[in-house]
Amino acid sequence: MRRVQITIRALAVVVLAIGLFGCGSPYPPAPIGTASVTHEYLIGPGDTLRIVVWHNPQVSATIPVRPDGKISTPLVQDMVAAGKTPVELAGDIKQALAKYIKDPIVTVMVTQFAGAYNQQIRVIGQATKPEALQYRKGMTLMDVMIAVGGMTPLAAGNDASIWRLVDGKRKQYSVRLDDLLNKGDMSANVAMRPGDVLVIPESTF
Repeated sequence: MRRVQITIRALAVVVLAIGLFGCGSPYPPAPIGTASVTHEYLIGPGDTLRIVVWHNPQVSATIPVRPDGKISTPLVQDMVAAGKTPVELAGDIKQALAKYIKDPIVTVMVTQFAGAYNQQIRVIGQATKPEALQYRKGMTLMDVMIAVGGMTPLAAGNDASIWRLVDGKRKQYSVRLDDLLNKGDMSANVAMRPGDVLVIPESTF
């Protein structure tokens, strides 16, 4: 009887391991849950900015961030915007305008997002609409799949993986898209990070 109990326990461990690591995936599973990520949006080339100078509409403007990461306004020429938060850029513009306007009050809003590459989540492979998405605080794998319209019929969802930069090194994690999207298994809904690359391979069957 004792030998039977040990065998049953051993089988249970094997089944649990298969459930945790997927169908023979060589990669560890991506961290589960929606753990909070400290994140402030950084302006990137291609973004559109609405710059409002209080009581000074003549120097307020809606402008794009150029490919070189700079912007130009009526009184501020060739200021670097890329890599700054909207608050930081507003402070820099305020300082530049102080030469012409007494105590300017400046607000910067991002009205159209493109973002720097390290602020994006890129989806490649068998997604319905493979594309680069702007990361949002609290973004999950489910959010990403909704944005790209799900998977194609050829996708091998449970063989998908996330490439992520961790401590300066690229690591690959397995994810279970079939379980998440087709079975509603929310334990497969993992937290995304800025800079993640989601790879959805094609099924071999």
